[in-house]
Amino acid sequence: MTLPDNLLISHSGQPRFGHFDTPITELGLAQFRYRTIMDKPASMLARHLHYKQFQFVSICHPDWQIGIAIADIRYLASAFCYLFDRRTAHFEEIELLKPLSLGVSMSRSPTAGSASIAGKQRISLTPQDYNWHLSLSGNLLQGELCLLGAPDASALALCTPTGYNGWTYTQKHNALPLTGQLQYRGRELDLTQALGGYDFSAGYMRRETSWRWGSISAHLPQGRFGLNLACGVNETGTTENCLWLNGHKQRLPAVNIALDRQQDTAPWHYHSEDGRVALQFTPQQKRQQQLNLGLLASNFRQYCGVFSGAITLQSGEKLILDQVPGLAEDHFARW
Repeated sequence: MTLPDNLLISHSGQPRFGHFDTPITELGLAQFRYRTIMDKPASMLARHLHYKQFQFVSICHPDWQIGIAIADIRYLASAFCYLFDRRTAHFEEIELLKPLSLGVSMSRSPTAGSASIAGKQRISLTPQDYNWHLSLSGNLLQGELCLLGAPDASALALCTPTGYNGWTYTQKHNALPLTGQLQYRGRELDLTQALGGYDFSAGYMRRETSWRWGSISAHLPQGRFGLNLACGVNETGTTENCLWLNGHKQRLPAVNIALDRQQDTAPWHYHSEDGRVALQFTPQQKRQQQLNLGLLASNFRQYCGVFSGAITLQSGEKLILDQVPGLAEDHFARW
């Protein structure tokens, strides 16, 4: 899909839906004609409060996993930063909460601006064209990294209708090479085998929403491999399911993601009806947040673990995954 002027919101005030050949540069929120469910113009307060945005970066190494996120839901901004050591099963995290999003900034677009939050850990995420810059300072993690994208159609970029009157724009890219340096508790981490991934998501999302998700950035015998699978969001007319192999993107069909929420160690199952995706995820450790504030609620679990199974490429070749490190997520939100 060609996107004139690289704006998400068209001159008619409506979002453009579908997959985009390249990431957009501006959301164009001021042009969006936001309406109530009774088709009346929404108030300025509703326009402000109903808009949500979050950004996430993962750094995956055969021996460890790092997850970093900033989320602004207007009533509240939150962030987390964790490291999971696969060899020792040690897990350490820092969480930040900012009522009314005070002192928090978010990127104005998926390709410019900066998102930042500060507390026990300062986090700054800065998209710059196709690269993502990550700056960390604090007791847990310190360093400056750059996730190296490419000026082509390899990033996943799409917008889908959400509920009656909303939309969600998502931009993701996994299995990206890294430059820079990173320390954990003052100890230098070896980045030579590490790969990165990012997620920029924004829009007028459902008041109550939930999703399941799976993500991989890892080295396979065939090269750098990235995977993004989701169930519950961005499934109106299309999906956000895709893989990357050595920087080349292939879209994947809809998947069912099955799990047992009462059994943290039970395997998850990812499969598509056409059989192209048949994976099992085994959890090893998790990052969890449960908030029930009445107006707002969140039941969030992000698991570090390993994937096994097979994915069939468009060429018919099968990629075999055997204990490949990755992430899985189960999230309910009322916002």
